Amino acid sequence: MTIDLDPTTTPATSALAPVRTAVKRTVLMCKPDYFTVVYRINPWMDPAIPTDTSLAVAQWQTLYDTYVGLGFDVHLIDPIDGLPDMVYAANGGFVIDNIAYGAAFTYPERQPEGPAYMDWFRANGFDVRVPVEINEGEGDFLLVGDVILAGTGFRSASNSHEEVSAIYGRPVITLNLVNPSFYHLDTAIAVLDDTNIAYLPSAFDEPSLAVLRERYPDAIIVTEEDAAILGLNSYSDGYNVVIAARAKDFERQLRERGYNPIGVDLSELLLGGGGVKCCTLELRR
Repeated sequence: MTIDLDPTTTPATSALAPVRTAVKRTVLMCKPDYFTVVYRINPWMDPAIPTDTSLAVAQWQTLYDTYVGLGFDVHLIDPIDGLPDMVYAANGGFVIDNIAYGAAFTYPERQPEGPAYMDWFRANGFDVRVPVEINEGEGDFLLVGDVILAGTGFRSASNSHEEVSAIYGRPVITLNLVNPSFYHLDTAIAVLDDTNIAYLPSAFDEPSLAVLRERYPDAIIVTEEDAAILGLNSYSDGYNVVIAARAKDFERQLRERGYNPIGVDLSELLLGGGGVKCCTLELRR
């Protein structure tokens, strides 16, 4: 498949598809120099399966290069030896209006990442808010327009949703995750632009599904097969949507809706339970 990195180019879409507009993004990433799987804190991880750090770095580099090719402003935080999951930068915090709400991780293995990311935010001019409640950053907080969708059930505590609402003064909608394979909200929902999302219904309880159906009646419903390779763990600039290369039905649906899907292979990082979005923390000044 030819990958089109030009946001001004229009792919083959439905004649009825709306015109989408790319918006320049600023993101934070962390090179997986120390990536490996030596513990198990989600269903994707198995220390018995060997990992290839050099392959993880090469795949990550393709994602980095893709973002640069799209005109993104990409910042880097230095990886720390002994923190193999630090590559999943989305979990390091949540940033809106130059305010960085820090992460407080559930599992001890990842807890040192929280202070490391907050140190980076401070050094780069963000107003850092140290969390009181357990939360895993943009893994469980997704901004859709002026509304924050907030996940709970496995990692972030529901009372962190109140903390986020108080910090940012925006409406927060709690969504309950029920499938342990989709333990962060960004594995079950993809934000496509300020009004549109894609999601996997089976990842949520019925009250949460009712909210999603009411608020987003035109959402893309992703197949179980595409979700099972973390196809929803994608990142969009409003037109270009970087997704798992194997998520072919999601790719088709995105094209039909006027988006430009760009597939990348992060199969090695999938062994740690992360994909495109997990490696991407949006910095909103």
